[in-house]
Amino acid sequence: MDGAARIGDRLRSEPVRVSAEYEGIPGDIARGRELARLFLARVRTAHGARVSDRAVEVVQLVVSELLTNACKYAPGPSTVDLELAEDRVEVTVWDSEPVLPVPHPADPDRVGRHGLEIVMAVCQSFEVYREPAGKRMRAAVRLADAPAPRSATTLGRSA
Repeated sequence: MDGAARIGDRLRSEPVRVSAEYEGIPGDIARGRELARLFLARVRTAHGARVSDRAVEVVQLVVSELLTNACKYAPGPSTVDLELAEDRVEVTVWDSEPVLPVPHPADPDRVGRHGLEIVMAVCQSFEVYREPAGKRMRAAVRLADAPAPRSATTLGRSA
């Protein structure tokens, strides 16, 4: 029994993560979304975490946008890392381009180049780090939706 408890504790303390390398070609974007979908399915089933459908969609969107930028603006390979961290998934994309992305001011006439703004709007946090070779972008997405606020008509009423 004591040995089984130690094994269970060790499994809970080990990081839950997945990584993939990509070549910088357009098909990588769909493969990155699929990586995210499968990872979150594993987090739901194998680890029993509550993962909302919205979180699955948002993580796939974030992977798609960051990997699209890597394919468009960085020559060569890129990596995607997904890691379960308490109540969120951390999405990290590394690419070989050292220039850090900068969000553009709102412009309804601009076609395209909204990916960074989308990522920043749907994530808990977004950070970019320059690396000795390239850069690393990290976004955190909450796994479960926040509870809906109670409406004023239901406050103070008991069921």
